Amino acid sequence: MSKLISSQAHDSGITCLVLSKDGSHAYTGGEDCIVRIWKMDEGPDYEPATASEADQAITAVAAADYCWLSGSEDAVVRQYVKDTSELTGHVWDASGVAVRSLAIDPTGKMVAITSDTFDVKVVHLEDITIVSQLKGHVGSVRRATWHPSSSLLTTSGSDGKIIIWKMSTLQPEIETIIEGIIPAIGDTSSHEYAHDCSAVWHTSGQYFYVASRAHEIVTVSRSDWTKTSTFSDKEVSGAITALAISVNGVYLASASKSTVHVWSTQTRRLIASHPGTPGATITHLAFSPREDLIAWTDSKGGFNRWPKAIPDNFPDPVKRSVATNAAATIPARPKTNLFDDIAEATTINALRDDNAELDPGFDDVDDDWIIDDLGGGLQDASEGAGKKQDAYVKEMVSITKAQPPFQPASTPMDRKKRLLAYNTIGVIEVTDQDTHHIVNVEFFDRSARQGYNFTDHFRYHLGYLGERGAVFACPAEEAHPAQVLYKPYGGWNKQGDWTYVLKRPGSSVLGVAAGGLRSSRSFRQKDDDSDLHGYGNVVIATSESDLTFLSGTGRERRIMGLGADFVSMAAGPEWVFVVHRAGSTTIDGSQNLSYSVINFEDFSVKQRDVLPIPKGHVLKWIGLTDQGAPAIYDSAGWVHILTKFRIPHHASWARVMDTNLLERRKGKDESYWPVGITESNLLCLILKGRQEYPGSPRPLIQELPMHIPFRLEEPKGELVERELLHISTALDSLEDELTTDAIVSRERAVDRELMLLIQAACKADNVPRAIELAKLLHQTETFGAAIKLADFYHLVGLAEKLRILQAEREETDDRLIAARNKRRRWLKPDPPLREVVQLSKSTANGSSRVDLLGDVRPPPTIERPRLARVTAPVIETTRYSSVAPAPVLLPRDPTPSLDAAVDSPSPSFGPGDGKRKRTEADDLDFSFATPPPPRQKTNPFARKPGQESRNPFARKSDGNNGRTIQKSESFFDKVGAAEDDAGGQAHAKRPFAKPPGNQEKGVVRQTTLFGMPPPKPKPKPGKEKEIERKTTTTKAKKGSGLNASASAAASGEGAEETQDSQATDIVMSDANTPASVAEAEPEAVTQDATESQDPQVGDSSLIANWEETQLVEVESQDL
Repeated sequence: MSKLISSQAHDSGITCLVLSKDGSHAYTGGEDCIVRIWKMDEGPDYEPATASEADQAITAVAAADYCWLSGSEDAVVRQYVKDTSELTGHVWDASGVAVRSLAIDPTGKMVAITSDTFDVKVVHLEDITIVSQLKGHVGSVRRATWHPSSSLLTTSGSDGKIIIWKMSTLQPEIETIIEGIIPAIGDTSSHEYAHDCSAVWHTSGQYFYVASRAHEIVTVSRSDWTKTSTFSDKEVSGAITALAISVNGVYLASASKSTVHVWSTQTRRLIASHPGTPGATITHLAFSPREDLIAWTDSKGGFNRWPKAIPDNFPDPVKRSVATNAAATIPARPKTNLFDDIAEATTINALRDDNAELDPGFDDVDDDWIIDDLGGGLQDASEGAGKKQDAYVKEMVSITKAQPPFQPASTPMDRKKRLLAYNTIGVIEVTDQDTHHIVNVEFFDRSARQGYNFTDHFRYHLGYLGERGAVFACPAEEAHPAQVLYKPYGGWNKQGDWTYVLKRPGSSVLGVAAGGLRSSRSFRQKDDDSDLHGYGNVVIATSESDLTFLSGTGRERRIMGLGADFVSMAAGPEWVFVVHRAGSTTIDGSQNLSYSVINFEDFSVKQRDVLPIPKGHVLKWIGLTDQGAPAIYDSAGWVHILTKFRIPHHASWARVMDTNLLERRKGKDESYWPVGITESNLLCLILKGRQEYPGSPRPLIQELPMHIPFRLEEPKGELVERELLHISTALDSLEDELTTDAIVSRERAVDRELMLLIQAACKADNVPRAIELAKLLHQTETFGAAIKLADFYHLVGLAEKLRILQAEREETDDRLIAARNKRRRWLKPDPPLREVVQLSKSTANGSSRVDLLGDVRPPPTIERPRLARVTAPVIETTRYSSVAPAPVLLPRDPTPSLDAAVDSPSPSFGPGDGKRKRTEADDLDFSFATPPPPRQKTNPFARKPGQESRNPFARKSDGNNGRTIQKSESFFDKVGAAEDDAGGQAHAKRPFAKPPGNQEKGVVRQTTLFGMPPPKPKPKPGKEKEIERKTTTTKAKKGSGLNASASAAASGEGAEETQDSQATDIVMSDANTPASVAEAEPEAVTQDATESQDPQVGDSSLIANWEETQLVEVESQDL
């Protein structure tokens, strides 16, 4: 590195610089109202010529082939003879406003003048009366630069806009406006206003460089006027105050933090750096057009020259090379045959032979060239060659610099002070004492924790303040390896302090974090029980690609392989939030960052996903909210919070703030340095201008209100959604509790806001919106107020729908209980994986193979409480339900058994018998399966056990069983009349149950409602009707005896019964009655076989406990 040539040119303040076209002289101006003319060949003791016609500070100088110009705050632009101080006249008078910059076009015919007015003046130097006014900015214009072809003019304003003016037309017009790259600075007296924000065009004219508001050098392509790449290096930080490009376009020089950096425009890599005057801000830079030299001026009035700035193994910054017209891109034509590669090589050789000289070191740079880095080629193409250029294949390879690891809320060493940690708990501040460091730990809540300080001989460079202790880490040096120190809170007697050493050579600590439960008592109390809760947990990220977990007492618990590049981390009460990069950065500017939430207890990964960092931006801060949710802040000014973070694999990032939309930022150039996040505020430090981190003295914490950046301007709706987000996060943090008083109070406040929105929807007659908002109500009683609103606005349909919603809310389960059940299901551990049975089949040579489909077991059951099958039968008990006694089978020979009746084929019935009755034997299930027992059916009229079988409707035995009664006008009268008409005979009186010895013939026939003949007309009036009801209880006989007796009676009395009488029998049987008895003879009379001893009935050995009630209707007619 060559030695600087430094001279004191002006007083302290803003200075400016320009070199002559031939590079023989330099013109500098400053606050002393003087322009000095320097000969570049002279040494530091040379006394330059001066031009002192200005009345106020010199703000701009410019040089042409035959003259040079100066502009000052006295609003006058003066013209001088080349390389002399001879004044030739005034070019422009800005009418009392300060001139800010001067730019002479490459032809030397026009000069662009910017000032504190909103207009840009373009004056023809040959005829100063020809002036063009460019109107487009809404603030003062800070800088102006020309395109190499003079066809475009670029102006940068204090409004944050870069305007491209098309100067080839008769009247200049705006070609495009670029916003969002440079900062908007309205204060002309601030130091940041003097920083260089000009668009520095590359010699090819295809793109320009500019210092962005994010303190980066960005490249803007002329093809689409978008940002295509950035220049970045870990050694370069801070605001960029000046830019300059070499005459051949191979190198770009930038200034930041009193240091000059030289970049390669082909590789965008840093190749050289040189410090300037300590503490001085470099205001202007310039490359010499004739030699390897860079000159600059600074805020302390110094004029510095750096000869031999470019290393010897790199190309010369003056001589023409391939990079002059194609610095970083070469158009790649589509290859259609085998000779395209040869043609492409011939084209490159032609470029090299066309007055192009390659230095020996340029071959090394050529190996790292990026083909078509900006996607369009950098050669100026004529209008007629546009179609030919469109046929090229555009290839882009963009190398995005990976973000290095960082500790949240830490700063580098500046003026022998730095911050190791800054959060809502306190601050760790380090002071460099040359031989050692002094570490000072301060807490915001001094009643809970006591601050302390100690002497640091290991020069700790990492720190973290946790709930239970503070952790520090130092780098490895010759005297000691890298190590970690942990100091738990509580009496600072060093009894609980411990040190963890990384013994492997070359290992270093990349990040530290300390977590633990929040204490409910003060650590300053001597009798505190903090040891019962432990000292928390410590996590260390090392260069060995692992995370080391230690307990608060220094016990090693786990070394977890990270498998990615560590970036940063923050610890909570139960887990650690780790940010890492699984692979490399992407070609489109993405950092490709991911995160993991790892549990302290069992080291399980609760959440894992990507970070929502936009392309072209980096992560600035990570931390925790007061509710314990992970939060991030990026260089784009966005704040994101991780929601549902307690539920495994259900988390998502919610954007809750955009600092670019803050009201306080309008008209200011400021940035924010986050410290923590509460429910509704961002706690941060305000950084002025392009300041990257807080300095000393330490500024106070400011609270900025957070608002979700919705695109629709609805403040009430944004407030409701923000509160719903906080309520959801609070409910997720509960365990077995249903809710808390704070949550209930917050829900009521949200319901009040929802009622206002429902009222607005009712006013606008927006019924769907009102219903949608009503569904968000938390308290059921609030629906009544919503219904009143609907009735007030005469929305009958809405009121009815709200009542339906209210009824559904009241009928369904409590929402809080449902939310708790959902949390329990989500937090329930996953069932173990099912083991796969490996079935092997031996082959001929003795080898075996695994049958992947051999596991035929059913999959594990999934618990679904609402879909569970009922395992126990539910038997309803009523006053009719009783357990009937088991049937007693009496000894009988001629009667078939129940099994025989079931196994025997069903008897055939005649076509006129109707549908066969279903028997209980048909319902019996003799399979081996045991389904749930069916509901028992009982006969409510059956005789109870131990009770004498009696017919409650029968007459008492008085010896007059043949007594007749009068027949009423009933249904049976109509049936009898119908049969009388059909048969043409009169009905005859006949007793149904004949006593022994009765010789009267009769027929007994069972008639159902479905088998009746056509209705009979009513009998003639005057006929006397007599109805006799006779009730008998007889013993039933099953089998052939019953059938024979019934058949005989039917055959002997059938004809007389057809003419004289009709009988209807109603049979009521118990559930335990064998069906074979009822179906043995369909045409016979079914009788109740219970306890009758009548010998005419037949054998009484069937089944006991049968009852039968017969209603005998006898009609007497007097013909």
